[in-house]
Amino acid sequence: MWVALVSLAAGLFTILASAPAHAAVTCDVTYSANSWNNGFTASLSVKNTGDAWTSWTLRFTFPNSGQRVTQGWSANWTQSGQNVTATSMPWNGNLASGQSTSIGFNGAHTGTNNNPTSFSVNGVTCGAANPTNQPPTATITSPTSGQTFTAPATVNIAATAADSDGTVSRVEFYNGTTLLGSDTSSPYTFSWTNVAAGSYSLTAVAYDNGSPALSGTSSPIGITVSGTQTSTIVASASTLLVPEGSNASYTIRLSRQPTASVTVTTTKASGGDADLTISAGATRTFTTANWNTPQTVTIAAAEDTDSTAGSATFTSAASGWTSASVVATEADNEGGGGDNVYIQRFTTLYNKIKDPANGYFSPQGVPYHSVETLMVEAPDHGHETTSEAFSYFLWLEAVYGQVTGTWTRFNDAWALMERYIIPPAADQPTNSFYNPASPATYAGEWNAINQYPSQLQSGVSVGQDPIGNELQTAYGTRDIYGMHWLIDVDNTYGFGRCGDGTTKPAYINTYQRGPEESVFETIPQPSCDNFAFGGPNGYLDLFTGDASYARQWKYTNAPDADARAVQVAYWANVWATAQGRQSQITATLTKAAKMGDYLRYAMYDKYFKAQGCTSTSCAAGSGKNSSAYLLSWYYAWGGALDSSAGWAWRIGSSHNHQGYQNPLAAYALSNVTELRPRGATAVTDWSTSLTRQLEFYRWLQSSEGAIAGGATNSWEGHYAAPPAGTPTFYGMAYDWQPVYHDPPSNQWFGFQAWSMERVAAYYNATGNATAKGILDKWVAWAMANTTVNTANNTYSIPSTLRWTGAPATWNPSSPAANTNLHVSVVDFTTDVGVAGSYAKVLMYYAARANNTAARDMAKAILDGVWANSDTKGVSVPETKADYNRLDDPIYVPPGWTGEMPNGDVINSSSTFISIRSWYRNDPDWPEVQAYLNGTGPVPSFNYHRFWAQVDVAVALAEYGRLFP
Repeated sequence: MWVALVSLAAGLFTILASAPAHAAVTCDVTYSANSWNNGFTASLSVKNTGDAWTSWTLRFTFPNSGQRVTQGWSANWTQSGQNVTATSMPWNGNLASGQSTSIGFNGAHTGTNNNPTSFSVNGVTCGAANPTNQPPTATITSPTSGQTFTAPATVNIAATAADSDGTVSRVEFYNGTTLLGSDTSSPYTFSWTNVAAGSYSLTAVAYDNGSPALSGTSSPIGITVSGTQTSTIVASASTLLVPEGSNASYTIRLSRQPTASVTVTTTKASGGDADLTISAGATRTFTTANWNTPQTVTIAAAEDTDSTAGSATFTSAASGWTSASVVATEADNEGGGGDNVYIQRFTTLYNKIKDPANGYFSPQGVPYHSVETLMVEAPDHGHETTSEAFSYFLWLEAVYGQVTGTWTRFNDAWALMERYIIPPAADQPTNSFYNPASPATYAGEWNAINQYPSQLQSGVSVGQDPIGNELQTAYGTRDIYGMHWLIDVDNTYGFGRCGDGTTKPAYINTYQRGPEESVFETIPQPSCDNFAFGGPNGYLDLFTGDASYARQWKYTNAPDADARAVQVAYWANVWATAQGRQSQITATLTKAAKMGDYLRYAMYDKYFKAQGCTSTSCAAGSGKNSSAYLLSWYYAWGGALDSSAGWAWRIGSSHNHQGYQNPLAAYALSNVTELRPRGATAVTDWSTSLTRQLEFYRWLQSSEGAIAGGATNSWEGHYAAPPAGTPTFYGMAYDWQPVYHDPPSNQWFGFQAWSMERVAAYYNATGNATAKGILDKWVAWAMANTTVNTANNTYSIPSTLRWTGAPATWNPSSPAANTNLHVSVVDFTTDVGVAGSYAKVLMYYAARANNTAARDMAKAILDGVWANSDTKGVSVPETKADYNRLDDPIYVPPGWTGEMPNGDVINSSSTFISIRSWYRNDPDWPEVQAYLNGTGPVPSFNYHRFWAQVDVAVALAEYGRLFP
């Protein structure tokens, strides 16, 4: 069980042993609690200070009747009234004198959450409480419980606070789990303005001056804000997907409190699909008391034998109230006829993802990286988003088109992507000055972060860009049509658009300093650096050393995301064509082909050096000899903000990772007419890339079957000579952990599942024998390391991989068996997103190879994932031990000082959290803070990553399509 923490209240009580009642038993018990509104987590240490124990029974009494244990660990926990008993487990009952064991529990409380004052072990009292610091208390004095306001309301909140053994440092005010504001001096007040209609629960949290600071939470105060004079019926969604042969629901409520009961009637508009009907909730009555409580309307879709997915509009109306309408669309299941439970599950998950109340999308319609904000992995905040998320958004809507025959949402998703994450001409303003004969100035990459800023070296030769002029000829512009990888959707950092501080979403970047730079060591910076924030040169002189600095813009593309967008366009074309609706997406397919044209920049060495480079003096590339014909880790482009300065640059990447390859995209761009790029050599390039990617997989396939890391044309990022004997692939050196080392980039099984899903999809679409050979071996290895239990819908898949040995140097005419390259599975996981992607590998392979074992395992995995359904989607608890790095120092060069937009200081004393101080206001932060303080357990959260939810949704729909 995970409970979001809103405030930190840790009372550390050491119970010292007094004279024991029996000489054989003496004990110490330490108790600490982290509290929030109505919950808390308690950690206890039980220490034996007398004769040895073979087992123990701990007892204590809660001071208040509203306190209770909800879930415990490392002991058998029971509660009767206020009395709590914990007995030892088989592995922690034996405690010699001086030994201790740690136990704990999650709890709930009403009213105050005072700590127990007496403990006993095996019937002997351990001693009286001897607290070193008592938590403060807080009470809300205004507003009063039950008070009502009229929207848009101003609610003035006031509280008193006291600390019996110190002083109060501040008081924070919360609505539920959302921090509203704080005050550091008495009287403690906050004015909450523009409050919308609704019911709210307010609390005040007081912090003392201790180290660490303790806190106390007030009793909650419930208030109601009634609606404006506008009388509106509010529906939870404007669209609803209904599985054929089943039903789906949405909710309605009133916008304000009525003066008398209101009956809302929902009817179906004429002309809608006859299969769609109201099965429940045609009339709902709202009273003066429950007007803001959502009530359900359920729409059913009848089973039929046609393959047409119709729609109908359902309108909820009441006299004197503005109505609300929902368009319901039938999700057809005629892939082979019959009731298809996996299509039904897709529709259920699709509706959850698209439900505004679940928080997957920003007000602008941009998909967040995750619903939860406290998220540090590749993005360093959950409400950033990535090009990856946008590519998955396209996938979600393409599958919607497949099951409904409606393609407007797919087209709209692409248009949204163009608007927010493909930089427009105004945001890459000096591309016209780009010179393909001199694409960029060299600066090396370095393993040690303290080797940055990396000096620009104009004396190192740089090759020619062979496709720059070709692309300008094809599209009439020097502008790049590709996604930047990262945007700050809510403008949490405050960079805004080109330093304006307010516009959102905002283009940002993080990683800039070599393979050892973990996300916990990054310094976020704006993609348009006009020196409004940071230091005198903005953030530029943290990363690149130069004699002087110019205000500039710069973007980085993640090629796997753009390739996934092309892959999705391929499937959209296949499905829409089968429906006779291909003409509805022609314009979007043309855009996908254009994106694939520019994606070729990912094929090239970073500085367009010839392949096989082992020193900075190696040959500059000419023509296509700087192309690896693989999808590298990135390509990037930028230029001056000052048009009178007149310069722009482009680079590729020398590092090629197996997890980024996409043979299905390469196939589509070289073989499908509707996705044919305009570039004169694009089709040939992608045809070559298709062959080269399959060779790459064969070269990297371990003896067991998993695919090893990759290869680089720039050893250590500065064209160093690889160690003697390093095997090569078309001149590039083998690297088991290409690009990033903290953590190693190919130890995550997710990269295996993502990449092999594309190989399997390519095989499914074409029957390619080389792809099948790769899959035969990979699928056998993966299935041998997967456990499923169909009796209780559980599963376990690989998580962390360990690599040893190396492949043989690639010989295209006689590939080696790689008997010296090995993989082992270190640990296992139930990660829902990876499971969804892995299931797709198995099902695409199974459908083409007629492999029933792979099909059945895919089904079992999907059933196991579905067993972890919750109100927002699917999720499992994730223990985040790496959050102990949130207070890690970040390297800032000596003497460098600057500020983040919110005033956080950047200097040699900075840490991850010190330059992101706003994280301390996150509702989940107290759980992490307690962990950092050493007073709380390892944080555990249920995350809802957008990509993971879509991977599962797509897998469900594809299983329903492939095995109807």
